[in-house]
Amino acid sequence: MERLFDAPRELVWKVMLDPELVTKWWGPHGYTTTVVEMDVRPGGKWHYINHTTGGEDIGFMGEYLELDPPRRYKATFIVDLDGLRDNIGVETFTFEEIDGQTKLTTRSEFPSAEELEVHVSNGMIQGSIETWDRFAALLAAPLAEG
Repeated sequence: MERLFDAPRELVWKVMLDPELVTKWWGPHGYTTTVVEMDVRPGGKWHYINHTTGGEDIGFMGEYLELDPPRRYKATFIVDLDGLRDNIGVETFTFEEIDGQTKLTTRSEFPSAEELEVHVSNGMIQGSIETWDRFAALLAAPLAEG
């Protein structure tokens, strides 16, 4: 997936990896997010909980594998849905500045086509679009720069 954001790369990086700001954009429209852990360093863990509009709590977690600020980072991605934590993916985020804007590219890799299908069938694509819509709105707000 890729999307062009109307903000400089350093700001996009900051909003992506600041735990106080993650709570303002992470997840589909109407969801809230709690950042349980966010240790942004190679080997550091991250853990968020989405609180859905239907009252469910869905956990997401992983480990930061590589960080190259503000160009790129790589992390594992696990969905804790109904206690199942076996759909482990790896995501690589690349931040490319283009004339004051930032092209953010996310590459998600899964161990099998079946595991990818589990994520797709659980709303990964629509959830990502809505999450990035919220991310873009926050980047446009004065709060992101403060």
